[in-house]
Amino acid sequence: MKSKPKVLILTAKYGNGHVQVAKTLENQCNKLGFQKVIVCNLYSESFPVFSEITQFLYLKSFSFGKQFYRLFYYGVDKIYNKRMMNLYFKMGHKRLHEIVTSEQPDMIINTFPMIVVPEYRKKTGTVIPTFNVLTDFCLHRIWVHEDIDKYYVATSHVKEKLVQLGIHPSTVKVTGIPIRSQFEEEIMSSEIYTKYNLDPNKKTLLIMAGAHGVLKNVKELCQSFISKSEDTQIVVICGNNTILKESLDPLATSFPEQFKVLGYVERIDELYRIASCMITKPGGITLTEATALGVPVILYKPVPGQEKENAHFFEDNHAALIVNQVADITDEVHKLLDDEKRLEQMKKNIRGLHVPRSAELIIEDIIKEASYIRDKQSMAGSVNY
Repeated sequence: MKSKPKVLILTAKYGNGHVQVAKTLENQCNKLGFQKVIVCNLYSESFPVFSEITQFLYLKSFSFGKQFYRLFYYGVDKIYNKRMMNLYFKMGHKRLHEIVTSEQPDMIINTFPMIVVPEYRKKTGTVIPTFNVLTDFCLHRIWVHEDIDKYYVATSHVKEKLVQLGIHPSTVKVTGIPIRSQFEEEIMSSEIYTKYNLDPNKKTLLIMAGAHGVLKNVKELCQSFISKSEDTQIVVICGNNTILKESLDPLATSFPEQFKVLGYVERIDELYRIASCMITKPGGITLTEATALGVPVILYKPVPGQEKENAHFFEDNHAALIVNQVADITDEVHKLLDDEKRLEQMKKNIRGLHVPRSAELIIEDIIKEASYIRDKQSMAGSVNY
């Protein structure tokens, strides 16, 4: 393996998680002095119109498209070896070939289940060490292929699922899910309270309301919290959802000591650090960030698929609470915040799911594995000669 290798990281924008993991791994590769890091949204570059349509449908799966997404997510096993999946196996082949030919990467990392990569090896005979970095706390069959050299997973639970599907245990490593380095930093909480004008003597409820709309009626929920939670300060993060933020701004004006509403927050880790608990959607990255800083999470009505599977994993490990009715959230939050013993246990449990320095662990291991694979190829070539 070259002292300064070249890596191709393939991702897709179905939710922000896959892209965020790709970016984190890119930063780690650059930190280690890789010769070049190419990050490619393969499907968008190959089929821009199709990609936009399917991304739109994915977002709609969080509202009226839930049944459609359930059918896709849980029905893949039944069609895995049929014609529809064969079409998926070939998606992006042309663009992948162009990149491989022009860039000649020493290794490929998938942060989205792109079966075209191992299928490319099978079709062309071109062996580039290929690695899958799974971005959830559950396993979907579509990640699995005989020509993936190694899998990097969030937990031993996911590893067991892969082994059950016939993957050798030595080709699966539990590394956690890569998140931004800021979540590993040490910061004084007193500075955070001052920065956001929050009261350190009050409990803080953090509501992540921006991504895909965690709750349909956030305003009514916030009004309920304000009326019943005088000793709790509520912070709502709207992300890039400007319409939602504008609808909540009057509440923030009327109750400045009790209610804060923010748009996109770059250093979201700061608010995680002072949150007593958080209402959020059970995306793999958000949950991993919560494990890093020990934030108990309340997961509202997870959609079918990986988010529902993530939610059940965290609930089974007593690190999260699933609520399926909006009317129940206020009472459940109050019960949790009023129960110090339970709250502290949930913090301990969710921290217990964290694997620190995930990006470092993954890239260090990938370098070693890629070198081993290349050496094995060279030896095989010499013998054949």
